[in-house]
Amino acid sequence: MQTLALSTINPGHVDDISSSKNEPEWLKQFRKNSFSIYQELPPEVSPLYNKYTDAKRMDSSQISLAISPKGTVFDALKPRLDELKNEMHIIQAGSDIFRINIPDELKSKGLVISSIYDAIKTDGDLVRRILESSDPKEDKYTALNHAVFDSGIFIKIPKNMVLEKPIHIVSSISPDGNSTVSRNIVMAEQNSKASIVQELYAPKAAKQQAYMELLTVDAHPNSNLNMTTFEALDQSAVNFSTRYCNIQQDAKINWYLGLFGSLLSRYRTNFYLNGTGASADDAEIVFGDNEQSFDLAANLIHQKPSTEGKVVQRAVLKNKSRSLFKGMIRIVEGASQSKSFLSGRSILLDKDAKSDAIPGLEILTNDVKATHSASVAQVDEEQIFYLACRCLGRAEAERIIVEGFLEPVSRSMSYQVRAWIAYLIESKWNGTDLILKSDENLRSIVEVEEVRYKEADQLETHYKYR
Repeated sequence: MQTLALSTINPGHVDDISSSKNEPEWLKQFRKNSFSIYQELPPEVSPLYNKYTDAKRMDSSQISLAISPKGTVFDALKPRLDELKNEMHIIQAGSDIFRINIPDELKSKGLVISSIYDAIKTDGDLVRRILESSDPKEDKYTALNHAVFDSGIFIKIPKNMVLEKPIHIVSSISPDGNSTVSRNIVMAEQNSKASIVQELYAPKAAKQQAYMELLTVDAHPNSNLNMTTFEALDQSAVNFSTRYCNIQQDAKINWYLGLFGSLLSRYRTNFYLNGTGASADDAEIVFGDNEQSFDLAANLIHQKPSTEGKVVQRAVLKNKSRSLFKGMIRIVEGASQSKSFLSGRSILLDKDAKSDAIPGLEILTNDVKATHSASVAQVDEEQIFYLACRCLGRAEAERIIVEGFLEPVSRSMSYQVRAWIAYLIESKWNGTDLILKSDENLRSIVEVEEVRYKEADQLETHYKYR
């Protein structure tokens, strides 16, 4: 198996990847063009954000890319995969698709869960259109993914299908030392409805590894997608992820993002509201410690009238961790009666933690509602004192304050997603593995979250119908 450091890749390496996959000519040329763009672009293309970014923390001399790699699952993850064996899922181990499970009934009705390479063979024109819809000139790492992706996941929910249970995507870096570059696609056809839960993991490693992802979500008219991402990579790894969401008429995407692991997480999400009545709701939770960095960008691009967008981010930072939240609301000419909201807030638990927020507005039409907000603050010592008077130690008091800080974001989530986030936060406080496991602790959290807001709901119902 031939391997190369990311810092030494060249056009010949790109050709070797394409040849090993027996790719069509259009994809070979697409890779070559993207690689030339990758070589020309700086790590951060925006001069406004350049001085803030930590993208250079990725050591390209340590990141190994392989030709025809064979991925395996690391031992600590195997119990989680056993739990999912009867659920709808696709497991990505390194650059290999380890396992896929689709009920026969749903498969016969047109549900597709496959590797990107199987999708190229069976639906090449569709995949080509989606691959070429993202511009490699927008970002250096978008161009890199176009050029050297060696794996990928393709999910298509057919017209009018409503899935009662979620589709699980588990992606893990292989313990063989090689990084993963994945090109993922999710398509929800007209009137469909589905939930997708993505989990990202990495084993402990002596040198830096990377999970690099480019994900396109295509929501057709009147479709409804609930997307959840949990990033729980070991802190020896880095994670670069770019998401393009094309939301058509009356379609809706709810996205919940929980970032807990990796040395560096760089997420860029673009919501293109391309149809009247399109809606995007994005809730992001960050919990950093040690020297972790989180570089997040969320852009709401309103292309049609009567569209709605909302991004709410909350970051909790300990030790020397840091976060950067970049956001832009862009309402183009003609997209009147649109509503958009962008908010980034951070709480610093230690004096060496740091957070920056740079939200922006670009409004090119009238008759719209658009607003943004940002705040960064240390933990309130008066709140610590108040809780100390009730016989709580500082660490326990901080945890209660953090729960209250995150509660407005988690309230909009399902009880299961809230439970998963609470479990990962609990694991991080205790220094245990960041892997979802159905142990006694998780079951007790699920029980609490399931009934958490029922009393409030009953109160609202009482006054509504009184």
